[in-house]
Amino acid sequence: MAATRRNVEEIRTRVILGEFGVKNVHTTDFPGNYPGFDDTWNMPAFQRNFRVDVVHMDESSMEFDMVGVDAAIANAFRRILLAEVHTTDFPGNYPGFDDTWNMSAFQRNFRVDVVHMDESSMEFDMVGVDAAIANAFRRILLAEVPTMAIEKVFIYNNTSIVQDEVLAHRLGLVPIRADPRLFEYKNTAEGSAEEEASEIDTIQLQLKVKCSRNPRASKDSSDPRELYLNHMVYSRDITWVPIGNQADVFADCSIGPVHDDILIAQLRPGQELDITMHCVKGVGKDHAKFSPVATASYRLLPDISLLETVEGERAERLKRCFSPGVMQVEDVDGRKVARVVNSRLDTCSREVLRHSDLKNAVKLGRVRDHFIFTVESTGILPPDVLVTEAIKVLMTKCQTFLNELNSTDLG
Repeated sequence: MAATRRNVEEIRTRVILGEFGVKNVHTTDFPGNYPGFDDTWNMPAFQRNFRVDVVHMDESSMEFDMVGVDAAIANAFRRILLAEVHTTDFPGNYPGFDDTWNMSAFQRNFRVDVVHMDESSMEFDMVGVDAAIANAFRRILLAEVPTMAIEKVFIYNNTSIVQDEVLAHRLGLVPIRADPRLFEYKNTAEGSAEEEASEIDTIQLQLKVKCSRNPRASKDSSDPRELYLNHMVYSRDITWVPIGNQADVFADCSIGPVHDDILIAQLRPGQELDITMHCVKGVGKDHAKFSPVATASYRLLPDISLLETVEGERAERLKRCFSPGVMQVEDVDGRKVARVVNSRLDTCSREVLRHSDLKNAVKLGRVRDHFIFTVESTGILPPDVLVTEAIKVLMTKCQTFLNELNSTDLG
């Protein structure tokens, strides 16, 4: 016999943990959703029972009890905290720190200090800026500094076990050493000859490898490296095919994969690859293969202050609570005294807060306008060039915004 509509609604809106498992339910569509608990809304009961009790609070965290409210209200409060409390729309958003904009203060305090730089990575401090500017700079590094990457893959022959689409995807992610500032963006307007490559907007690469048996291999050998020739296809096998006058223009800079040891495919005798690739100019927000950095991140400079003198065994334990190099125990008049040496090395583990006799002796914080940037290049361009190009992009965005403000009739 078919169930009535009322029974169907009851089945769809309730959940009961019974002998044979959970039945289909929703527990918040009606009062009485918890056995033995009446949560029917009642104003006098709410006014009588509702309270907020603060259990613990410091500069960075807070624990409190909210009593006498429905789960829906508590969850709404949680979601508002996560998504709708704006912490950077107004000055004074950090206790004890005034971030009100002031041009003279900005000119006086702003600086960039390069801490470390090599061929592939760079660490520098950006001091005296707002978090919004620092984050905009990070996002530009990731997504808006242009590079050259493989966009078109023409597969004439692929008898390896790697599918054509997978092979094309792997090739697209191989970083290509080529200065994007010397190329123009590909014209993708409707009606343009998109497939036609020119020397000003395209780099042509070729991959042509065929595997064969090694006639000099030992009969008893089972090592593929001895048995076969060209059985491992690496990025070093990709060659540059100049278009037009590119051979003369780029005579002093070799164009090709950044790294020679990227494995692309494995072959066996009789299998071969015959592929032509076209590289074009693009940005990371269009596809990750155009992103010039492996990572670009920042963190605030840790600020550690001792509120009291920590001596003896407590000083040794305090030192172990932090990363190596942050704390140092010194001999002062025959006493072992803890001292902050380099808070920059701290990983912000907050281990000291687990020790009841130490947590009130230290103040942990961060310098709110001191950003430690780490930029790791994919090798397409040096990290200092990437930072310079990101600054140019940011300046262009600001100028575009100013032009729009000046050209818009606000009256």
